[in-house]
Amino acid sequence: MTQIAIAAQKPAAALSGEAFEIGDADAKPAELQAQTARKGASENGAESEHNDCGFSVYEPSDPLADLVVRCAADPGAPFKPDVLDALAELRTDDRAAFEALRAALKAAKVRVSALDQAISAAAGTDNDRQTQADLLLEIAAEAALFHTGDKTAFADIVIAGHRETWPVKSKGFRRWLGRAFYEKHGGAPNGDAVQSALAVVEAKAHYDAPERAIYLRIGEHDGKLYLDLGDESWRAIEIDADRWRIIAEPPVRFRRAAGMLALPEPTRGGSLDALRKLVNVGTDQDFILAIAWLLATFRPRGPYPVLIVAGEQGSAKSTFITVLRSLIDPNTSPLRSLPREDRDLFIAANNGHVLSFDNVSGLPGWISDTLCRLATGGGFAVRTLYSDSDETLFEAMRPIALNGIEDIVSRPDLAERGLFLTLTAIPETARRTDKAVTTDLDAARPAILGALLDAVSAGLRRLPETNLNRLPRMADFAMWATACGDGTLWPAGGFMEAHDANRASAINDVIENDPVANAIRGLVDGEARTAWTGSAQHLLAALREIAGENVAKGKAWPESARALSARVTRAATFLRSIGIEIERYREGHAKTRMLEISSADNRGKLPSAPSAPSAMADFRHFSADGSSDPTVHRPSAPSADRPHRPQTVRSNPLKTNGAGDADGADAKIPTQTGSEKNIVPGGWI
Repeated sequence: MTQIAIAAQKPAAALSGEAFEIGDADAKPAELQAQTARKGASENGAESEHNDCGFSVYEPSDPLADLVVRCAADPGAPFKPDVLDALAELRTDDRAAFEALRAALKAAKVRVSALDQAISAAAGTDNDRQTQADLLLEIAAEAALFHTGDKTAFADIVIAGHRETWPVKSKGFRRWLGRAFYEKHGGAPNGDAVQSALAVVEAKAHYDAPERAIYLRIGEHDGKLYLDLGDESWRAIEIDADRWRIIAEPPVRFRRAAGMLALPEPTRGGSLDALRKLVNVGTDQDFILAIAWLLATFRPRGPYPVLIVAGEQGSAKSTFITVLRSLIDPNTSPLRSLPREDRDLFIAANNGHVLSFDNVSGLPGWISDTLCRLATGGGFAVRTLYSDSDETLFEAMRPIALNGIEDIVSRPDLAERGLFLTLTAIPETARRTDKAVTTDLDAARPAILGALLDAVSAGLRRLPETNLNRLPRMADFAMWATACGDGTLWPAGGFMEAHDANRASAINDVIENDPVANAIRGLVDGEARTAWTGSAQHLLAALREIAGENVAKGKAWPESARALSARVTRAATFLRSIGIEIERYREGHAKTRMLEISSADNRGKLPSAPSAPSAMADFRHFSADGSSDPTVHRPSAPSADRPHRPQTVRSNPLKTNGAGDADGADAKIPTQTGSEKNIVPGGWI
């Protein structure tokens, strides 16, 4: 049996120096305390009196005398000011006696956690959890809070004389908060205190702070663009219609994602000729499109074009995209593999301004559709973790670059958003080491970035006055590229010429590699009449004869009239581009769905293939004022008799995730209704 003697210097009457036993299962500390305290109180001459009920009570001269007994009748006894002062003094003078008394109070059902807080408050100490949270809130008050449109809380904090912006829930803000606490109080806050403080800070940012826009790498404000340099001082480049300059504290707020690297400080007087020497691009038109894509990445919002680079092994496709990305959004992992889910793709878009994917061997239908949404704007929602009804929303619009050995795009909707470049293999005698390329790139990047900033400034100045005779699918991108480069980086009209030739080749490739579209073109080319009309079932039979048995038995061929109808709808845009119109209507009392395929004088003819590379102007001959060397000639117009470039769009060799794309699902739908069987076979009218 263990004996513990409880004695204090001042409040000796509390237990009168007597001992009480603790430690076995039958011990009753509260009763032993009560007996000892009553004896001590009697010996110390405590004054007694009778209450109205006839019970004898006494007023101890020491606030701690008989404290455990008094708690049974008065739960608030330990929280009286004189008792708290005495407990605080006991804790300081005799910690062992204090802990023993605290254990006895806990056994008497006293809320010792609340008592600890009260004792600390009475003593003026700051060792409890709640007080740590209060101290953290005092430190957090130095931050300027705000929230975004989706109610995410952010804080502007000052570190080493410069402003940084971090989400309240981020590791960056927690590090700042913990370091400031240590510097001020010489210790580390506990986890619960940090969580409590962050919850309050987030609420204050949500309800009491203003709403601001937050940007990743590129921002805009009051007609000006801002490029986050990504350096330790959080500086940015301000670009307006007259000039560009580096500023220490931009009016917009940027957030930093993991993996972001710093851009070099740009220099003036640079030229894009240095970039041409670093990338394996074959023609002037391809280089114009590469520069146009790069200029589009300087816009804070899209729509953005999708850069699709194809070529055989050893054509420096990965280096090509890495070099381009290093000029706008360098990253520790510049090239990644395609994710397997929409969610992962949108998370990647949420953490990088440019999305670049390497060695793509095929694009399933769902990825193709998601890339279209990312290029022109879209969102994705998932259930929030540890929640039944809350959703986490991802919304993004990003520049995208892909590369692969195979021609990877097969869907017209993605092809219309794409810029297709085909790189040629580099001879062994012309190859360079990766170290040599990196060294030259690091040396040239400041001047190249300065030249790009000059073009962006010119684009801001000229965009309000830029007009095009016709607008392609990516109209905003075409206007911006024309404003930035026509007459300065390339001859007037040079971008639209390169864009049209590239799109014509893409249309040709998509149709050639789509068995349905190719068969429809063959159907029109093989007849001299004006239009073919009939049901989807009859069209399927007609196209099967044109395509041949081998094609009709392939996986890419629709198995039902309904699947064919979906494929015709998907191909209609590109077929219209070569003069083939497809219209739908209903006929007869049964309202049977009918198709009409018509052609004009120029229908059934493919757009002319892009011309061979011509003597396009050397980029250094053009200046920002539009002047150029008069001896420089613009490229000749596309000619049908010139060979077109290698195919850049082929059928998709991969299966989609899950059940596959819509065409595969449609193939399992019953082929026709009873009314369709009685329709007169379709034909030319």
